[in-house]
Amino acid sequence: MNKAELFAFLQSGWPPAVTLCLVSLVLVWLIKRLTLNRLQRIADRSRFYYDSLLISALHLPLTLLILLLHLFFLEYLLITFEAETFSLQPILSGAAKILIIVAIILFADRFLSGLLQQQTTRSEALKTSKGILMGITRGIVFGIGGLIMLGTLGISITPLIASLGITSLAVALALQPTLENFFSGVQLIVDKPVRVGDFIELDSGEQGFVEKIGWRSTWIRMLPNNTVIMPNSALSNSKIINYFYPEKELSVPVEVGVHYNSDLDHVEQITLEVAREILISHKWGVDDYETFVVFHTFDSSSINFTVMLRAQEYFNRFFIKSEFIKALHKRYREEGIVIPYPIRAINTSQENGRDLCSDPANQTIRGTDI
Repeated sequence: MNKAELFAFLQSGWPPAVTLCLVSLVLVWLIKRLTLNRLQRIADRSRFYYDSLLISALHLPLTLLILLLHLFFLEYLLITFEAETFSLQPILSGAAKILIIVAIILFADRFLSGLLQQQTTRSEALKTSKGILMGITRGIVFGIGGLIMLGTLGISITPLIASLGITSLAVALALQPTLENFFSGVQLIVDKPVRVGDFIELDSGEQGFVEKIGWRSTWIRMLPNNTVIMPNSALSNSKIINYFYPEKELSVPVEVGVHYNSDLDHVEQITLEVAREILISHKWGVDDYETFVVFHTFDSSSINFTVMLRAQEYFNRFFIKSEFIKALHKRYREEGIVIPYPIRAINTSQENGRDLCSDPANQTIRGTDI
């Protein structure tokens, strides 16, 4: 550009129009930023989350709308200053459609992402699956937004949708195991048969804590501190015992046997006293649980019964049971209650064909303890 052309350009309406437009753009952008920051601080102090999320999601979309308005403002200024220029109306029409759709897409993406982020902090089941849920949400938002943008610009999306359908079918057939695991993971997240942190037992016998529910597999940390990585499809089709559902507390049955000569009422009293002491004193016992004793079997060498304790969670039951057995054994020795050894007896009178029922004197059994 020579000096004559530069002088002619400066004498035209372009410089003042562009200058005023840029000054207005900066001022409006600063006002927008200061206003939203002020509203953000006010919303952060409230007990509601959605107002803060809404203001946070408006920052970038409002910037795009301000830019769009100033493009129209620039055209108005050029007309006002009678600048020699081509018409900006065709460009502004296409730019307006694109910027409005992009602003809506960005607002929906930020709002839904923030909403999902908030929900994952409240739910342990969703926390480790945040990545897969975020990817699904953003894919849906940008996919629908892209199709709307193409349709708005006059591009036919029917062939594109048809080709995407055929491609999706081919991909689904090729990735059937992967997709099966993916949707099984979604099912586990929605149905919540297991949650992150739960202690579960699989039908194969493995027990452990659920560490992560991913898009393809679930990670289960076993008690020996090794990890079982199980495909989601196999987990969703398995029979699972969840020891943390509906609550972590569980009963701890302890089998005990006493001698036939024991006073069962006295045995029950002593056993309940020991059980209550353990539940109150032990850090993992449930102190308000009403423990009980149930006699159920005349065994070969003892009368057997079950003592029911209560632990705060599944893994604690081993320690509760251990402390109870030690305390009960000590108390039984003090009270003279006998826990018999296994006994086998040989009835020699019956083997000789004597009628024990007719002669009570012959009912004495000579036997040996083994």
